[in-house]
Amino acid sequence: MNLVIDASVVVKFYVPEILSDNAGEVLSRVANGELLLYAPDSVYPETGNILWKKQRRRELTPEEVDEIVNAINALPMIIEPSKPVLPLAVSIAAQSGITVYDAMYVAIARIYETKMITADKKLTDALAKTEFRNDVRWLGTGALEKS
Repeated sequence: MNLVIDASVVVKFYVPEILSDNAGEVLSRVANGELLLYAPDSVYPETGNILWKKQRRRELTPEEVDEIVNAINALPMIIEPSKPVLPLAVSIAAQSGITVYDAMYVAIARIYETKMITADKKLTDALAKTEFRNDVRWLGTGALEKS
């Protein structure tokens, strides 16, 4: 099974918070070879930004951030370059009202005819009203169920 994962899910692999258990199930299935993950190259600065914010709020120490960054860099994901995906992502963003950053994940899901999973409920709610509603799943409900 293939899935596109966004930065919100990647961070939950390593930071204990709401939905981290669900993210752990995804990571376990990756480790077992049951799941292949895709993400745009922007997943790295996006996860870095989330971790930076957590460090600034003193939710994580600099050492913890370093460990998590190393783990993310070692995570087996197929990374898609932004440049060829950007035209489709801009179109999706314009049609749905989501950011181009978020639309990159949806675009990759469309390209690979799979789903993206996110821990961002606002994103899934925004897409629920669009033609892209079947391209996204919220991590909190059945993200790994087959469609």
